Amino acid sequence: QAQLVESGGGLVQAGGSLRLSCGASGSILNFNAMGWYRQAPGKQRELVAVIGRGGSKNYADSVKGRFTISRDIAKNSVYLEMNSLKPEDTAVYYCNAKRTGTYSDYWGQGTQVTVSS
Repeated sequence: QAQLVESGGGLVQAGGSLRLSCGASGSILNFNAMGWYRQAPGKQRELVAVIGRGGSKNYADSVKGRFTISRDIAKNSVYLEMNSLKPEDTAVYYCNAKRTGTYSDYWGQGTQVTVSS
């Protein structure tokens, strides 16, 4: 059982940057992995970036070199720094926490990111 809250979304111009934050109700080390997903209107939810409990990181091909996932364990927080934003990045971004042992997933409420052209 966990609560996740995203923040930092907004409207930016193409080529701009934005930093999303995800705050957890407890230590993020309680989870095997923390990640960011996004869902655009009429499209399936897709994985954007993941950080494992040990600090390993993985990114979707579409955001490699532009997005960076990071964490602050003391603040129970995970971040997504988005640079060189494109209109195709427009979506609702969701924070996710996973416990492998119980196959449990926890989701935040989502934060809207809109990139204008």
